[in-house]
Amino acid sequence: MFKPFRTAAVLGAGVMGTQIAAHLANAGLTVHLLDLPAQAGDKNALVEASFKKALKLSPPIFFTAKVAHRVILGNFDDHFDRLATVDWVIEAVVEKLDVKQQLMERLEAVVREDTIVSTNTSGLPIHAIVQGCSESFRQRFLGTHFFNPPRYLRLLELIPTADTDPQVLERLRWFGQLHLGKGVVVAKDTPNFIGNRIGTYAIMLGLKAWTEMGYTIEEIDTLTGTLVGRPKSATFRTADLVGLDTLLYVIKNLYLAIPHDESRELFRVPPVLEKLVTTGTLGAKSGQGFYKKQSGELLSLNLETLAYEPAKPMALGAIEALSKLPLKERLCALYQDTGRAGTLFRQMTLDLLSYSARRLPEIADSPVEIDRAMRWGFGWELGPFELWDALGFETVLADMKAADMSVPSRVETMHHNGATSFYWHEHHVYEPGQHYVPMEMPTDEIDLLALKANPTHTLWQNSEAALLDLGDGVVLYEFRSKGNTLSLKVVEGLAEVLDLLETQPFKGLVIGNDSAHFSGGANLAEIGMMAQSGNFDAIADLIVQFQAILQRIRYAPKPIVAAIQGRALGGGCELVMACPHVVAAAETYIGLVELGVGLIPGAGGIMRTVARVSERTASLSASQIQPFLQSAFETIATAKVSSSAYEAQEMGYLPCDTRILMNGNRRLFAAKAEVLHLDRLGYTPPPEQTAIMVLGRPARAVLEHMAYVFEQGGFASAYDRHLATELAYVMTGGDLTAPALVHEDYLLQLEREHFLPLLSQPKTQERIAHMLKTKKPLRN
Repeated sequence: MFKPFRTAAVLGAGVMGTQIAAHLANAGLTVHLLDLPAQAGDKNALVEASFKKALKLSPPIFFTAKVAHRVILGNFDDHFDRLATVDWVIEAVVEKLDVKQQLMERLEAVVREDTIVSTNTSGLPIHAIVQGCSESFRQRFLGTHFFNPPRYLRLLELIPTADTDPQVLERLRWFGQLHLGKGVVVAKDTPNFIGNRIGTYAIMLGLKAWTEMGYTIEEIDTLTGTLVGRPKSATFRTADLVGLDTLLYVIKNLYLAIPHDESRELFRVPPVLEKLVTTGTLGAKSGQGFYKKQSGELLSLNLETLAYEPAKPMALGAIEALSKLPLKERLCALYQDTGRAGTLFRQMTLDLLSYSARRLPEIADSPVEIDRAMRWGFGWELGPFELWDALGFETVLADMKAADMSVPSRVETMHHNGATSFYWHEHHVYEPGQHYVPMEMPTDEIDLLALKANPTHTLWQNSEAALLDLGDGVVLYEFRSKGNTLSLKVVEGLAEVLDLLETQPFKGLVIGNDSAHFSGGANLAEIGMMAQSGNFDAIADLIVQFQAILQRIRYAPKPIVAAIQGRALGGGCELVMACPHVVAAAETYIGLVELGVGLIPGAGGIMRTVARVSERTASLSASQIQPFLQSAFETIATAKVSSSAYEAQEMGYLPCDTRILMNGNRRLFAAKAEVLHLDRLGYTPPPEQTAIMVLGRPARAVLEHMAYVFEQGGFASAYDRHLATELAYVMTGGDLTAPALVHEDYLLQLEREHFLPLLSQPKTQERIAHMLKTKKPLRN
């Protein structure tokens, strides 16, 4: 077992250095962020300016504002001696070899003998940076390549040198996965390592299609974006976000660094890119790049005139129908398409897959490392070799040969030995000379895909939910509805599963899934349809049923743990608030957002919010409760969503004892362990909330005035104010003339009474319809 880092230093307060420091602070470390001293005045002026700028970044780089206090600012002149106290130093200064070498020489004279030192360079040889240092120092040195933004992109490439101690590499791999929440891959000390080598090649293929093959920017981005399982930024939006100057720098350096790469010429800088950078057209940071937003319209660059023009109709055939297919079917259909869309996709795909295969074992030892790098660092749903398998191993191989593309001997050997894929099932990969061998899998993660593949683990299911056996007497209720919404089937299934929990010898229940998001809330399509047809009795029954189920979850005789991640909105948030125990990924975005669709929370969200407000105060006096109540009212009235699980605790959506994990992939494992722990202790459900303090009409007047101010300030529409007034009425206990203690059932009834009439309002129905159509809230 390794010792976790407690203190760290980041040298260089640029964009990457500051964000790396922030993520280390998010993980609980005390971090020293140092930069060059200012030439005049306060020597900390440069680092303070950089840090102040970083605090304004969106999305935020810190989990909460409090975390920023863990970062201690300094400069190289006055505070370099602090490095004698830290466990880990990360160098992130300018990409100049001599500067880094001089810094390493200075570092070696200061740091402890057990301090690990790493560089975040992406373009320089790792070994060259410490070539003048002692053997002891070189053994504690390696590359740690974070991807930007470090908080949100999962990939961390570790690049050991020939001198790096294997224990140092393993400690950083362990710490990166467990404490930083990273997907770690080990790369070779080669130019641009894994992710940027393959990712830059993919961008260059897109540029080539634009400059040489007659495809428009929009057509290329369509064929390299969400349609094929990649981010919506695709090729040209990605280039704009990265910065055209940065892209130019990377391409130039890469071209010089890979003289033996058989595809080197693809990395020759296109003249148009050089011209754009020369004229200050740098992408998003300069307001224009390959795209430019003007008067609300997105324009793209004309290759011939370099003028910005509205998008022309795409000549890609009937690809709209393809977008509705599951990913693998979509990819196969596009690959077989004989029109312009299929022709480009097929050519670019064959080129990319051939190049990726030829980079083994140059940049990585296994296809797994390359696939993980592209999924974790670039957001691809399938890495190159997973894509190859999806299209058909033999099909792609035959097409490569037909196109006279170079096929590496590794692939030829696989084919000769009868291999029909790079992967066998989920957890075996082909290795030369060994055929398929088990992939290295984390021991502290539960693989739901493997569980679901074995029918014996499914104990109950309907069309939109299932109960799975996690072993050791713990079961998992998994949503399978679209968007993991709380559909009628999911709610009915939850009732059946609670019956099983009470009657079967299970130790406890986990509620969770393996999707990117826990739950999008109520199924608006179902509720909207019932409302439009006037079936309000059915809706009323559903609300009563859902409230009752959440109360059963709260007071179940056996432990129930919610394992959450990503978005947990509306009814999904209310479900989490009902669970007495929660395990949450740090990247959890939770909120009661019902006002955005013209409703108020109706399944206990208001009741539990008011109860938690009282729990956070020093006493039950109205003067103590009022400020907390106002904050909670504003949060719900503005449909605010937490930016992290830690902020969700501050907002009152998650209890203070929530187990928050930096590595969200461990949440089901941790939730199961929590169930077993609670069972061993002798589980007792929480007591009923029979005395919730509500503040009555005086407090309601204050909240209603807040809603009036929101409207007058232009932050809310008249209907927003009406909804906020309904919310204020319930939060303060209705028509009570003074503060009083009420039972939780009293507030639940108020929620029901004021939720249902809103569904008959035309403006609410407009909001629901708009949300279903656009996925965005309507302010009407």
